[in-house]
Amino acid sequence: MDDTTEGLAEGHSVHGARDAAVAGAGAGLPHTPSPVPSLDASVHAFLEHARHARGLSEQTVRAYANDLEQLVTFARARGAGHAADLGIELLRDWLWEADQRGLARSTIARRSSSARAFTRWASESGVVSTDPGARLRAPKGGSHLPRVVTADQVRVLLDGLAARAATDDPVALRDLAVVELLYAAAIRVSELVGIDVADVDRARLTVRVLGKGGKERVVPFGVPARDAVERWLAQGRPVLVERGTGPDDGALFLADRGGRLGVRGAYRIVARLLQDLPGDGPSGPHTFRHTAATHLLDGGADLRAVQELLGHASLGTTQIYTHVSSARLREVYRTAHPRA
Repeated sequence: MDDTTEGLAEGHSVHGARDAAVAGAGAGLPHTPSPVPSLDASVHAFLEHARHARGLSEQTVRAYANDLEQLVTFARARGAGHAADLGIELLRDWLWEADQRGLARSTIARRSSSARAFTRWASESGVVSTDPGARLRAPKGGSHLPRVVTADQVRVLLDGLAARAATDDPVALRDLAVVELLYAAAIRVSELVGIDVADVDRARLTVRVLGKGGKERVVPFGVPARDAVERWLAQGRPVLVERGTGPDDGALFLADRGGRLGVRGAYRIVARLLQDLPGDGPSGPHTFRHTAATHLLDGGADLRAVQELLGHASLGTTQIYTHVSSARLREVYRTAHPRA
């Protein structure tokens, strides 16, 4: 109930009564306040805002959606049906329950970030009067460094792919081109699957990609990646185009049965390659992005140049790779120095 309706019902506000009368004039009907959107509807509106107004990637939107779905379920079980019911205590209880269930600190930190993004949007858009998430804190994610494979391991992987591609199998040709480009250009998997044939400049050895927030950048790659892409385009891609049932949309990389290669398909390609390698951490396409960035810094590349290559908005994000290089240096020192 809004202030105007309260004034009419209780007779405590002359101005409220007058405003309500004006609002109802003309239609001959009493003033009816706008219905308060449900929590589900507010979350849906937030996700649409994130997708269209902010231009966030589908991966980021899906992460928000998954986290907020858990929050809605938790809130509904406690009688909270609207965004205005999400007080700071409820949000803290939600994170505390996740901690008690043994979820990783990084997962809890991500959930906290998703909740804060939602309540901030709800406050700024007028869905709620105050932002309860502004005071929400969560344990910082663990200090795990990204997984990186050695230059020798990359060479062995690529040699194995090249041997398979020598048979002119179209899937093998695609897999080789995918991994070569991931490692050479240090691009995100979402950027990789979004590349069209027209985005690749094989003469200048550059590729145009669409990064986070819809930001476009042009990234260089090397001769081995160019050769792999050219072989794929000449001998592999036409075969997979014929396997497809729909029109050719110009995607650079195609799935086994035609159509644009998706994020999951790219993950499967890389996971098969990395599953037998030593080392902890995820076995997805980002491993090659982390590896390329670390190898560049190991080779003396300027940190800001690496930041631009990776498309990081903040230099602080890129600096994680200096920690990776330092960690590897310490390991070499401990192993090799006689007085380590």
